[in-house]
Amino acid sequence: MPNRVVHFEIQAENPERAIKFYQDTFSWKFEKWGENQYWMIMTAEKDSKEPGINGGLLPRPAKTPLHECGTNAFVCTMQVENFDETAKKILTAGGIVAMPKFALVGMAWQGYFLDTEGNTFCVHQPDPNAK
Repeated sequence: MPNRVVHFEIQAENPERAIKFYQDTFSWKFEKWGENQYWMIMTAEKDSKEPGINGGLLPRPAKTPLHECGTNAFVCTMQVENFDETAKKILTAGGIVAMPKFALVGMAWQGYFLDTEGNTFCVHQPDPNAK
């Protein structure tokens, strides 16, 4: 059995604010799991053939690290069709730039952001002409 990532979790100081951020930015669907303070995250429709995984969101059990501390968890990367349009959505939804857009020469455009809860994530737009 391969050691693949099969689920991710986002911790949030304010779960409702985080849910709104990810809905507005990536159109993810959230469903509360029973009576728990836990929401399942569907990043694509149930029968989607696109590569990727689904995850969960929960209240952060400890104080949010300072922004200057760098990455505070595993960094999830979202592949998008248009980096610039996605970056605008992120900023409009309350996210901030952690590392501006840069080229992975001959492969993609990439950049890092912080969500409304201080979590680092990456946006990746494949582009063989990136330089």
